[in-house]
Amino acid sequence: MKIRFGYVANALGLWDASPSKTLTFARYKNLSKDERLDKLKSVTAQNLQHTKRILYYNIAHEIELYRFSSSLVPLATHPEVMWDFVSPFKREWEELGQLIQQFELRPSFHPNQFTLFTSPREEVTKNAVVDMEYHFKMLEVMNALDRGLINIHIGGAYGDKESTLERFHQNLKTLPANIKNQMTLENDDKTYDVEETLNTCEKEGIPMVLDYHHYMANTGEEDLSNYLPRIFNTWTRFPEVPKVHLSSPKSDQAFRSHADFVSFDFILPFLKMAKELNQDFDIMIEAKQKNLAMFKLIEEIASIRGVKRISGSTLEW
Repeated sequence: MKIRFGYVANALGLWDASPSKTLTFARYKNLSKDERLDKLKSVTAQNLQHTKRILYYNIAHEIELYRFSSSLVPLATHPEVMWDFVSPFKREWEELGQLIQQFELRPSFHPNQFTLFTSPREEVTKNAVVDMEYHFKMLEVMNALDRGLINIHIGGAYGDKESTLERFHQNLKTLPANIKNQMTLENDDKTYDVEETLNTCEKEGIPMVLDYHHYMANTGEEDLSNYLPRIFNTWTRFPEVPKVHLSSPKSDQAFRSHADFVSFDFILPFLKMAKELNQDFDIMIEAKQKNLAMFKLIEEIASIRGVKRISGSTLEW
C-alpha cells in the first residue's frame, strides 16, 4: 500500500509566499476606474508568482499533492467585476501547468462553504455554478483537467434532509457535465455523514473524499470499515487513486476545529483500517501548520514497523 501526502495552500517557512492576497469589493469600488483593473492584475500577479514558488518548494521536497488557494484571483466571481483573469496571465498559468505535468503533481481546489447545491434559493445555485466554473477555468488554463479536482460539501439540511437531498440532485443538473466530471464530494462534521454522502456520490457517479476528522465528529450509525471499500470504489472511473482528508481536533471542547498538527494516535485506527484493504490512496493534511504538520506526521507513521519512506512525502506499508 502506497500513501502520498499533501497540504493546503500555504508553504509555511517559505518567506512571503501567500497565494491568497485579496482585494475587497469595497476597496475596489473606492479606486478610480483606471486603477481598478491595475489593482486586480497586481494582486493576481503576486498570487500566481507565490504559487509558482510554492510548487517549486513542493517539487524540491517531492510533494506531489497540493491544494491550490481558491483566492488566487480577487473578485473573480463578483457579479459587478467578473473580469478576464486568463488573457493577461496566459504565460503564468501555462508555467504552473507545465510544472504540474512535468512533475506529475496532483492539484485540487476546495471552494468555500457557500458553494452548494442544496439551497431552495435559485440565486444560490446560480452562484454555486459560477464558482465551480471559476475553479474549472483555473484547472483548464493550467492544463490540469486530467488530474485536477474540485471538492465541495453537500451543504445544509434546511430542516428536511430527504427533500434537500432530492433538491441537491435536481440543482446539480444545472452544473455543466464537464465541470461535474472534476467534482468530488466530502462528508461533513455536522450534517451529512459518511453514509449519506456516499449514497449521494454513488447516485451521481461522483468520487467521494473521506474526511476522517469529520467522520469522528459525525459518525452516523455504522462503523467506517463497513463503508471504506465502497468509498474507495467511487474512484474507479477516475485515473487517480482515492483521496482522504486528515486532521485532528483542537481539543475535546473544540472537537470540530483543526489542531495545529495531526495527532498520530487519533488517525492510527484509520490507517490500520485502510491497511486491511491494501489500496493505494492519497492524504491531504488539513492541520493549521500545513506542510510542517504533514512532515511531522509522515515521520511518525514511518516509525511503524513495516512502513518505509520512499520519497519526501510518500510512504509504503
